[in-house]
Amino acid sequence: MIFVTVGSQLPFDRLISALDQWSTDSNSESVFAQIGSSEYRPKNIEFCKTMSPDDYSAYFKKADIIVAHAGMGTIISALELGKPLVLLPRLACNGEHRNDHQLATAKHFSSYKNIVVASNSTELLSAIDTLLAQNNFSGEPELTEVSTDLIFAIKEFVSR
Repeated sequence: MIFVTVGSQLPFDRLISALDQWSTDSNSESVFAQIGSSEYRPKNIEFCKTMSPDDYSAYFKKADIIVAHAGMGTIISALELGKPLVLLPRLACNGEHRNDHQLATAKHFSSYKNIVVASNSTELLSAIDTLLAQNNFSGEPELTEVSTDLIFAIKEFVSR
């Protein structure tokens, strides 16, 4: 199962519509998306606008692959659980965020073994297809060089 999350701040129609189309074309994998305030309503994948923290955590843990914007909360969760993560950074020029800080975040994490960064919808869908073909979803947590105190502090900040 693929879990798609866009966070809660701004619409991210580019990501949601790409996954909705991919789901139509692939017919091989179930997809569930947390779409936030996106105006695009998927026709081929299950979705909800918002989720409780417990539901979010359950979907995250159940998923084979996580697809998301380059938000730190999602990145940390994926690293903690060893989940393959495909990131499509939000772009300010598309009205997806107030600035392009997600490009820098994605670039920083692009060297991590469980993280693939896509710069457009084509790369996003190709990355998902590649991960599915590898069928290696039993990842190991990758936060070995980060202290648990730092992780806790970041989580507390993000949850505010």
